[in-house]
Amino acid sequence: MTSTTDPQTEPQTAPRNGPGPRPGRRNYTLLTAAAVATHLGSQGALIASAFAVLETGGGAGGVGLVAAARTVPLVLFLLVGGALADRLPRHRVMVAANALNCVSQAAFAVLVLTGEPRLWQMMLLSALGGTGQAFFSPANEGMLMSSVSGEQAGRAFALYRMATHGAGIGGAALGGALIAVFGPGWVLAIDAGAFLVAGALRAFLDVGHIPARAPGGGMIADLRDGWREFIGRSWLWTIVVQFAVVNAVVVATEAVYGPVVAKEELGGPGPWGLALAAFGAGTVVGALVMVRRRPRRLLLAGTLSVFALALPAAGLAVPLPVPGLVVMMFATGVSIEVFGICWMTTLHQEIPEEKLSRVASYDMFGSFGMIPVATALAGPAESAFGRTSALWGCAALVVLLTAAVLFVPDVRNMTLRTEPVTGGPADSPAVSADAESAVGRPG
Repeated sequence: MTSTTDPQTEPQTAPRNGPGPRPGRRNYTLLTAAAVATHLGSQGALIASAFAVLETGGGAGGVGLVAAARTVPLVLFLLVGGALADRLPRHRVMVAANALNCVSQAAFAVLVLTGEPRLWQMMLLSALGGTGQAFFSPANEGMLMSSVSGEQAGRAFALYRMATHGAGIGGAALGGALIAVFGPGWVLAIDAGAFLVAGALRAFLDVGHIPARAPGGGMIADLRDGWREFIGRSWLWTIVVQFAVVNAVVVATEAVYGPVVAKEELGGPGPWGLALAAFGAGTVVGALVMVRRRPRRLLLAGTLSVFALALPAAGLAVPLPVPGLVVMMFATGVSIEVFGICWMTTLHQEIPEEKLSRVASYDMFGSFGMIPVATALAGPAESAFGRTSALWGCAALVVLLTAAVLFVPDVRNMTLRTEPVTGGPADSPAVSADAESAVGRPG
């Protein structure tokens, strides 16, 4: 199914929940511009932080510790961040998180530029950055979803993701070049400036169309309410459980096994960098495809595309020659973007606006929580079973879990629709009557 509506030019006249004017186009433009700014800075900063550790003699172990220092608070504070974003005006949470990221990256840059930073200092600043991200991400997802109308949602999400992926690719390339010329400190400083610009843009977001939150019983009550919303929808929690494992094995494949296979079998880091670039290009192409396509059965189309995430592990297990691996990585990028946009569209149409950030936080917590465990166990698994067997095991887990999710009726039958949802799981069924009549027909 195709869409001809442009979310950046089509006026939006109705809020997602409730009457009144809606400034969706303005918010969407601000959110997209701010996300492009942060992706340009952050992708280069990820490379810069690794080189900052290496330049102080930290080695691969030090790089891993700094990366883990960012990931752990990101996972720990996600649920609190989601509850807070549904309790306070989301744009204030986003601006505060951007301010924390700006300060932490600026301090990191100063340490690198003025001397030799110690490992614990870099870990602390990285942890502050992860904390900011934990509070920012659920608020951003809720704000983005509340800024588009139902019939435009899929295309709007595709354009947003295409812009951010493109910025990420450009930021990584620019960051690598700047590190080579000026060193990592200046790239970290640029990232701090990008957070400053993004926070300023997000300060102008309009939340007047979002209904005021009724006084509640506190943070714990909000978390319980979000959990009930999450666990009450079979399509939601089963896919999050699926991706808890799928994300973990995909990251372990790309972050641990990929570089090793490239070094020993493919000719070094250059071919692996080319494969990762192909994956990035695939995400942009996938978003471009989804600008034009609107699958009728959202989760069926999205879940079928997840099977492609087994390709990188299978390609490395063989291992394929570089051209074949590049093609596989490109196809994987396209496929994961199809899933991502179908998933965002489903959340947009099924989750009440006042609970979007809490549900997003449970989604992110489940999807990211196993990644540190998988990366830590990748080495022992290689020692115990051999690298080839471990990689085939990663591919098999993706295929088996994705096939299992297809047995959930709501996953197979979820249908694209445009009406807003105002209730919880009990009064807003995941499968519409139109979807039920489509059971048994190909999607």
